[in-house]
Amino acid sequence: MRRIRAAVTTAVLAATVLTGCGLGSDGAGSNDNAASAAATGEVKGKVSLQTWALKPKFTDYVQGVIAGFKQKYPGVEVDWLDQPGDGYSDKVLSQAAAGTLPDVVNLPPDFALPLAKQGLLLDVAKADPKLADEYVAGGLDAYRFAGQDGTFGYPWYLNTDVNYWNSELLTKYGLDPKHLPGSLDELIAQARTMKEKAGGSVYLMSRKPGLGDLVDAGVKVMADDGKSFTFNTPEAAALLDKYRAAFKEGLLPNDVLTDTYAGNSKLFAAGTAAWTTGGANFITSLATDNPTLAPKVVSSPSMGTPPLYVQGVSVPKSTKNAAAAVALARWVTSPENQAAFSRLTSIFPSTKASANDPLFSKSDGTNAGDAKVVAFGSLAKAKMLQPVQVDDAMSTVVKQQFALAISGDTSAKQALDTAVERCNQLLKG
Repeated sequence: MRRIRAAVTTAVLAATVLTGCGLGSDGAGSNDNAASAAATGEVKGKVSLQTWALKPKFTDYVQGVIAGFKQKYPGVEVDWLDQPGDGYSDKVLSQAAAGTLPDVVNLPPDFALPLAKQGLLLDVAKADPKLADEYVAGGLDAYRFAGQDGTFGYPWYLNTDVNYWNSELLTKYGLDPKHLPGSLDELIAQARTMKEKAGGSVYLMSRKPGLGDLVDAGVKVMADDGKSFTFNTPEAAALLDKYRAAFKEGLLPNDVLTDTYAGNSKLFAAGTAAWTTGGANFITSLATDNPTLAPKVVSSPSMGTPPLYVQGVSVPKSTKNAAAAVALARWVTSPENQAAFSRLTSIFPSTKASANDPLFSKSDGTNAGDAKVVAFGSLAKAKMLQPVQVDDAMSTVVKQQFALAISGDTSAKQALDTAVERCNQLLKG
């Protein structure tokens, strides 16, 4: 699953489960005590902040954020630690095992999950009554985990995907760039038109579905307690059957189900696929790879629920300065500081107050500017579509079983039953 970290540094690694690390929970009472201290305590003393691979590119920015915090709270000292991109998950787990987690830690949701399961993170919703009023719902939901009671992080910065279309190819093969598909059924219908006109030289559809597509179809992927997967439903089977029929009809590339498949974004850049998805800066990146194609690209909102990619900061329950830690987490994720960060790289803020910022809500008139506005407008309803419990091994199982169903080598029901069974075994393992 793609992560927002790619907008700043390397891709997020799969979170490592803390089994065997000897980490125990401090108990609900200590969480309440820390939350009370954070909500009522005076912001003073020393506090530490750990970020992930922001040096040296964003050194000046982070130092400016810290300077502003110290100006707001005179006498506070902030110790900034920045860890390298590679091995960050292992570093965090080592710190947790040693009891040396900094007061505020940059943790994406999948890194926060194992710490929350061990009772090591502060429920910031208890410490900060204004949380739900000030941050977008999807960002907060990303830090609420199935089977765990609490909100275990402040969403820091966000991204999402939008649809990108090659308007030249659409027009050439009988489609209207002003009437773009808004659903899977419309996409399949227009893909059929393109096939009839292009004869298989260009495709509109060029990717197979994933768990996020099941969520859009109304499928509940995981049980409420987070202990089992539940996506082997009739609705999920119906979705796979739609893709199976489309594949049989030749609406997708023949190699789309294989490990050698190049990917729809590469086919889009090469001009052999007319649709792809990507982040808000896709057109800007495309201008480097294919400068003649970039001006021909138009964007539209994601079909269904937009996917959400989240980075955030969490506060360990072990902090000795809960009031300053929560204040610093709020400061780092404030609308002003997030907007300043967004001017330096292709990310979006997680605060509701940012909705009226023209930096995000108004286009500069370019197609890249239009895409940015489409992406930002999607954040209000964007969600993390794939549960953070899904690791690389589970993703491989899902891809393999979905491919078998779409190719016709097995039934959709059997593929889903097998995928759920194997993923549940991995979840318990």
